[in-house]
Amino acid sequence: MNKLKLTCSFILLLYSINIVAQDLSIYEKGSYIKGEDSINYRVLLPENFDATKKYPILFFLHGAGERGDDNSAQLGHGGRLFLKEDVRKRFPAIVVFPQCSADSYWSNVIFVTDAKGKREFIFQEKGKPTKAMRALLGLVDSYLDKKYVDKQRVYVGGLSMGGMGTFELLRNKPNTFAAAFSICGGDNVANVQKYQKVPLWIFHGEKDDVVPVVLSTQIANQLKVLNKPVKLTLYPEAGHNSWDNAFAEPELLPWLFSKQKSK
Repeated sequence: MNKLKLTCSFILLLYSINIVAQDLSIYEKGSYIKGEDSINYRVLLPENFDATKKYPILFFLHGAGERGDDNSAQLGHGGRLFLKEDVRKRFPAIVVFPQCSADSYWSNVIFVTDAKGKREFIFQEKGKPTKAMRALLGLVDSYLDKKYVDKQRVYVGGLSMGGMGTFELLRNKPNTFAAAFSICGGDNVANVQKYQKVPLWIFHGEKDDVVPVVLSTQIANQLKVLNKPVKLTLYPEAGHNSWDNAFAEPELLPWLFSKQKSK
Protein backbone atom coordinates (compact mmCIF):
# COMPACT_ATOMS: atom_id res chain seq x y z
CA MET A 1 0.00 0.00 0.00
CA ASN A 2 2.82 2.38 0.91
CA LYS A 3 4.60 1.56 -2.35
CA LEU A 4 1.40 2.32 -4.24
CA LYS A 5 1.03 5.70 -2.52
CA LEU A 6 4.67 6.49 -3.24
CA THR A 7 4.26 5.60 -6.91
CA CYS A 8 1.10 7.72 -7.20
CA SER A 9 2.81 10.65 -5.52
CA PHE A 10 5.75 10.37 -7.91
CA ILE A 11 3.44 10.30 -10.92
CA LEU A 12 1.55 13.37 -9.65
CA LEU A 13 4.85 15.19 -9.13
CA LEU A 14 5.99 14.45 -12.69
CA TYR A 15 2.58 15.54 -13.98
CA SER A 16 2.81 18.82 -12.06
CA ILE A 17 6.30 19.53 -13.38
CA ASN A 18 5.13 18.80 -16.91
CA ILE A 19 2.13 21.14 -16.55
CA VAL A 20 4.38 23.98 -15.33
CA ALA A 21 6.78 23.45 -18.25
CA GLN A 22 3.88 23.45 -20.69
CA ASP A 23 2.58 26.71 -19.18
CA LEU A 24 5.88 28.53 -19.64
CA SER A 25 6.17 27.17 -23.17
CA ILE A 26 3.27 29.48 -24.08
CA TYR A 27 5.83 32.28 -24.04
CA GLU A 28 7.11 32.42 -27.61
CA LYS A 29 10.86 32.59 -28.18
CA GLY A 30 12.37 35.52 -30.01
CA SER A 31 15.60 37.41 -30.52
CA TYR A 32 16.48 40.96 -31.47
CA ILE A 33 19.61 41.42 -33.59
CA LYS A 34 20.80 44.68 -35.10
CA GLY A 35 24.44 45.24 -35.88
CA GLU A 36 26.46 44.32 -32.80
CA ASP A 37 23.40 44.42 -30.54
CA SER A 38 21.54 41.19 -29.79
CA ILE A 39 19.24 39.96 -27.06
CA ASN A 40 17.01 36.92 -26.56
CA TYR A 41 13.51 37.26 -25.19
CA ARG A 42 10.28 35.45 -24.51
CA VAL A 43 6.92 37.03 -25.27
CA LEU A 44 3.39 36.24 -24.11
CA LEU A 45 0.66 37.46 -26.43
CA PRO A 46 -2.90 38.10 -25.24
CA GLU A 47 -5.47 35.35 -25.63
CA ASN A 48 -7.17 35.54 -29.03
CA PHE A 49 -4.49 37.96 -30.20
CA ASP A 50 -5.63 40.15 -33.10
CA ALA A 51 -2.91 42.07 -34.93
CA THR A 52 -5.47 44.63 -36.11
CA LYS A 53 -6.06 45.74 -32.50
CA LYS A 54 -3.80 47.68 -30.13
CA TYR A 55 -2.51 46.21 -26.88
CA PRO A 56 -0.55 47.53 -23.90
CA ILE A 57 2.95 46.11 -23.52
CA LEU A 58 5.04 45.32 -20.45
CA PHE A 59 8.79 44.69 -20.44
CA PHE A 60 9.85 42.65 -17.40
CA LEU A 61 13.52 42.66 -16.36
CA HIS A 62 14.90 39.68 -14.40
CA GLY A 63 17.59 39.54 -11.74
CA ALA A 64 21.29 38.70 -11.98
CA GLY A 65 20.72 35.02 -11.23
CA GLU A 66 18.71 34.54 -14.42
CA ARG A 67 21.34 35.89 -16.82
CA GLY A 68 22.51 33.64 -19.64
CA ASP A 69 21.70 32.52 -23.16
CA ASP A 70 19.17 29.74 -22.61
CA ASN A 71 16.22 32.11 -23.24
CA SER A 72 14.36 30.40 -20.42
CA ALA A 73 15.74 31.27 -16.98
CA GLN A 74 14.32 34.80 -17.11
CA LEU A 75 10.81 33.36 -16.70
CA GLY A 76 11.69 31.94 -13.28
CA HIS A 77 10.28 34.87 -11.32
CA GLY A 78 7.13 36.48 -12.66
CA GLY A 79 6.58 34.25 -15.65
CA ARG A 80 3.72 32.32 -14.06
CA LEU A 81 2.04 35.48 -12.73
CA PHE A 82 1.03 36.55 -16.22
CA LEU A 83 -0.17 33.06 -17.10
CA LYS A 84 -2.88 33.11 -14.45
CA GLU A 85 -6.30 32.80 -16.06
CA ASP A 86 -7.78 35.83 -14.29
CA VAL A 87 -4.74 37.97 -15.11
CA ARG A 88 -4.89 37.10 -18.81
CA LYS A 89 -8.60 37.90 -18.94
CA ARG A 90 -8.48 41.14 -16.93
CA PHE A 91 -5.29 42.48 -18.50
CA PRO A 92 -4.92 41.41 -22.14
CA ALA A 93 -1.39 42.68 -22.70
CA ILE A 94 1.81 41.77 -24.47
CA VAL A 95 4.41 40.72 -21.88
CA VAL A 96 8.08 40.60 -22.88
CA PHE A 97 10.81 38.92 -20.81
CA PRO A 98 14.23 39.81 -22.29
CA GLN A 99 17.29 37.93 -21.05
CA CYS A 100 20.51 39.70 -20.09
CA SER A 101 23.65 37.88 -21.19
CA ALA A 102 25.93 36.47 -18.49
CA ASP A 103 28.71 38.95 -19.30
CA SER A 104 26.61 42.07 -18.85
CA TYR A 105 24.20 43.83 -16.51
CA TRP A 106 21.04 45.86 -17.06
CA SER A 107 22.29 48.82 -15.04
CA ASN A 108 25.49 50.81 -15.30
CA VAL A 109 26.64 50.11 -11.75
CA ILE A 110 30.00 49.43 -10.14
CA PHE A 111 30.32 46.89 -7.31
CA VAL A 112 32.77 47.44 -4.48
CA THR A 113 33.24 44.73 -1.84
CA ASP A 114 34.88 45.61 1.48
CA ALA A 115 37.08 43.40 3.64
CA LYS A 116 34.03 41.97 5.43
CA GLY A 117 32.44 40.92 2.14
CA LYS A 118 29.81 43.64 2.21
CA ARG A 119 28.97 44.80 -1.30
CA GLU A 120 28.39 48.45 -2.17
CA PHE A 121 26.51 49.57 -5.29
CA ILE A 122 27.84 52.68 -7.02
CA PHE A 123 25.32 53.77 -9.64
CA GLN A 124 26.52 56.01 -12.42
CA GLU A 125 25.02 59.39 -13.19
CA LYS A 126 24.48 59.82 -16.92
CA GLY A 127 26.45 56.61 -17.55
CA LYS A 128 26.47 55.02 -20.97
CA PRO A 129 24.16 52.02 -21.49
CA THR A 130 25.70 48.62 -20.88
CA LYS A 131 25.89 46.06 -23.66
CA ALA A 132 22.63 44.46 -22.44
CA MET A 133 20.83 47.79 -21.97
CA ARG A 134 21.84 48.97 -25.43
CA ALA A 135 20.31 45.83 -26.95
CA LEU A 136 17.24 46.20 -24.74
CA LEU A 137 16.72 49.77 -25.95
CA GLY A 138 16.73 48.45 -29.51
CA LEU A 139 14.26 45.70 -28.59
CA VAL A 140 11.89 48.24 -27.03
CA ASP A 141 12.05 50.43 -30.12
CA SER A 142 11.38 47.45 -32.36
CA TYR A 143 8.14 46.72 -30.49
CA LEU A 144 7.11 50.36 -30.50
CA ASP A 145 7.25 50.19 -34.30
CA LYS A 146 4.59 47.46 -34.33
CA LYS A 147 1.09 48.70 -35.20
CA TYR A 148 -0.57 46.49 -32.60
CA VAL A 149 1.32 48.10 -29.68
CA ASP A 150 -0.49 50.89 -27.84
CA LYS A 151 2.21 53.53 -27.44
CA GLN A 152 0.23 55.26 -24.70
CA ARG A 153 0.34 52.11 -22.56
CA VAL A 154 3.96 50.96 -22.43
CA TYR A 155 5.24 49.68 -19.06
CA VAL A 156 8.41 48.33 -17.46
CA GLY A 157 9.12 46.51 -14.22
CA GLY A 158 11.81 44.34 -12.75
CA LEU A 159 13.38 42.78 -9.69
CA SER A 160 16.84 43.12 -8.12
CA MET A 161 19.20 43.71 -11.08
CA GLY A 162 16.02 44.17 -13.10
CA GLY A 163 14.74 46.73 -10.61
CA MET A 164 17.94 48.66 -11.17
CA GLY A 165 17.51 48.15 -14.90
CA THR A 166 13.99 49.55 -14.67
CA PHE A 167 15.35 52.88 -13.44
CA GLU A 168 18.08 52.75 -16.08
CA LEU A 169 15.58 52.12 -18.87
CA LEU A 170 13.39 54.97 -17.63
CA ARG A 171 16.41 57.27 -17.60
CA ASN A 172 17.27 56.39 -21.19
CA LYS A 173 13.66 56.60 -22.43
CA PRO A 174 11.87 59.02 -20.05
CA ASN A 175 9.05 59.82 -22.47
CA THR A 176 8.16 56.25 -23.41
CA PHE A 177 6.61 54.62 -20.35
CA ALA A 178 3.17 55.21 -18.84
CA ALA A 179 4.17 53.62 -15.49
CA ALA A 180 6.81 51.37 -13.94
CA PHE A 181 7.57 49.27 -10.87
CA SER A 182 10.87 48.35 -9.26
CA ILE A 183 11.39 45.52 -6.76
CA CYS A 184 14.53 45.60 -4.57
CA GLY A 185 16.36 47.82 -7.05
CA GLY A 186 18.25 51.09 -6.87
CA ASP A 187 19.76 54.00 -8.77
CA ASN A 188 21.80 57.17 -8.40
CA VAL A 189 19.42 59.76 -6.94
CA ALA A 190 20.74 62.34 -9.40
CA ASN A 191 19.11 60.34 -12.20
CA VAL A 192 15.62 60.75 -10.73
CA GLN A 193 15.24 64.06 -12.52
CA LYS A 194 15.16 62.18 -15.80
CA TYR A 195 12.14 60.00 -15.01
CA GLN A 196 10.35 62.07 -12.37
CA LYS A 197 7.16 62.29 -14.42
CA VAL A 198 6.70 58.51 -14.69
CA PRO A 199 4.33 57.01 -12.05
CA LEU A 200 6.40 54.54 -10.02
CA TRP A 201 5.66 51.84 -7.47
CA ILE A 202 8.76 50.80 -5.53
CA PHE A 203 8.97 47.63 -3.40
CA HIS A 204 11.67 46.41 -1.03
CA GLY A 205 12.17 44.04 1.89
CA GLU A 206 13.54 45.75 5.00
CA LYS A 207 15.64 42.69 5.85
CA ASP A 208 17.25 42.53 2.39
CA ASP A 209 20.92 41.66 2.93
CA VAL A 210 21.77 41.63 -0.79
CA VAL A 211 20.45 44.96 -2.02
CA PRO A 212 20.08 47.46 0.87
CA VAL A 213 16.58 48.88 1.30
CA VAL A 214 18.00 52.42 1.38
CA LEU A 215 18.66 52.14 -2.35
CA SER A 216 14.90 52.13 -2.89
CA THR A 217 13.88 54.55 -0.16
CA GLN A 218 16.27 57.23 -1.34
CA ILE A 219 14.72 57.13 -4.82
CA ALA A 220 11.21 57.39 -3.37
CA ASN A 221 12.25 60.21 -1.05
CA GLN A 222 13.79 62.18 -3.89
CA LEU A 223 10.60 61.83 -5.94
CA LYS A 224 8.58 63.04 -2.95
CA VAL A 225 10.86 66.07 -2.64
CA LEU A 226 10.08 66.82 -6.28
CA ASN A 227 6.37 66.35 -5.49
CA LYS A 228 6.11 63.62 -8.11
CA PRO A 229 3.95 60.47 -8.15
CA VAL A 230 5.52 57.54 -6.31
CA LYS A 231 4.25 54.59 -4.27
CA LEU A 232 6.61 52.93 -1.81
CA THR A 233 5.85 49.58 -0.17
CA LEU A 234 8.28 48.13 2.35
CA TYR A 235 7.97 44.65 3.81
CA PRO A 236 9.35 44.60 7.40
CA GLU A 237 9.99 40.83 7.47
CA ALA A 238 11.00 40.26 3.85
CA GLY A 239 14.54 39.63 2.67
CA HIS A 240 15.84 39.87 -0.87
CA ASN A 241 12.99 37.83 -2.35
CA SER A 242 10.48 40.63 -1.76
CA TRP A 243 9.20 39.96 -5.27
CA ASP A 244 7.06 37.19 -3.75
CA ASN A 245 5.28 39.85 -1.70
CA ALA A 246 5.08 42.30 -4.59
CA PHE A 247 3.60 39.73 -6.98
CA ALA A 248 0.95 38.97 -4.35
CA GLU A 249 -0.16 42.61 -4.16
CA PRO A 250 -3.74 42.61 -5.48
CA GLU A 251 -3.47 46.20 -6.68
CA LEU A 252 -0.15 45.98 -8.54
CA LEU A 253 -1.45 45.02 -11.97
CA PRO A 254 -4.70 47.07 -11.75
CA TRP A 255 -2.59 50.10 -10.80
CA LEU A 256 -0.01 49.48 -13.53
CA PHE A 257 -2.39 48.87 -16.43
CA SER A 258 -4.64 51.77 -15.41
CA LYS A 259 -1.87 54.25 -16.25
CA GLN A 260 -1.88 55.83 -19.68
CA LYS A 261 0.22 58.53 -21.25
CA SER A 262 -1.59 61.60 -22.51
CA LYS A 263 -1.46 61.92 -26.29
